[in-house]
Amino acid sequence: MKLTILIPMYNESAILPETLKTLSAYARERFVSDYEILFVDDGSTDHSAEIVEKYPDEATRVLRYEKNRGKGCAVRTGMLAARGERILFTDCDLAYGAGALGDMLTYWEENPTADAVIGSRALHPQGYVGYSAVRRLVSRTYRLVLRLFFGLRLSDSQSGLKGFSATAAREIFSRCEVDRFAFDFEAIMIGERLGFRFAEMPACVVYNRPGGKVHLIRDSARMLRDLFRIKRRVKRMDKTKV
Repeated sequence: MKLTILIPMYNESAILPETLKTLSAYARERFVSDYEILFVDDGSTDHSAEIVEKYPDEATRVLRYEKNRGKGCAVRTGMLAARGERILFTDCDLAYGAGALGDMLTYWEENPTADAVIGSRALHPQGYVGYSAVRRLVSRTYRLVLRLFFGLRLSDSQSGLKGFSATAAREIFSRCEVDRFAFDFEAIMIGERLGFRFAEMPACVVYNRPGGKVHLIRDSARMLRDLFRIKRRVKRMDKTKV
């Protein structure tokens, strides 16, 4: 199978019907065949998994586990279970638009030596349009902290649009441990430690979902703790690929 579209989800029953309809229609038109759409249910307490299971599309499947663990766990679970040669993941609300998946695949085909492609809002002139002033400030501050204190070389580690080759996904995510929001940074750091090549493409949010699941103060403190643990662990990590 050439492609997996991976969607982590938690209590998304309100938006799932529209997401399924949009994503299935786009994938059939753009990718034609030989793809799967894999949803990973991160312990939802609503009927998210059942909605996906009942959707009449043979290319769509869902994995689920009972206890909510975080987006990082959902992405890791999906990456290790994906059947595609390339695995693209984005958020359930399709914040970057379904078309961004096709754009990423095209960009990857134009940069065939890349093992992973990272969507970057920082590289797009309208990457943060629609974000509140507070969210823009937090994003800029977080990127600065990652560059200055944790060695991030990419321009945007946290965008919800990324792609990995099956080989890179297996090697990277089998070593990942972070379950929540710092998982993106962990995956990038591990990937670079193992010698995988990352490319960045400009990415723009076209839909800003009201509310959201990030609690600024609580999650920022948790992410900071995770960042220090990631830095120490990756520094000690064996560079040998399995």
